[in-house]
Amino acid sequence: MEKKSVREIVNVVFRAITLAMGVAVVVLSSIGELEPEKAVPLLGIGLACAGVALMNQK
Repeated sequence: MEKKSVREIVNVVFRAITLAMGVAVVVLSSIGELEPEKAVPLLGIGLACAGVALMNQK
């Protein structure tokens, strides 16, 4: 694999994690299975992944 394609894959993975964390928090909160104290770290992970994905863009 080229270096460029690895960077693109990593960028897609971080974007997918960002989306997954957001969706997971919304779904689990709506069905009453997630307390706010436990939602904040999940959203923090998603935000950190979004930051990494944005920093990897040119």
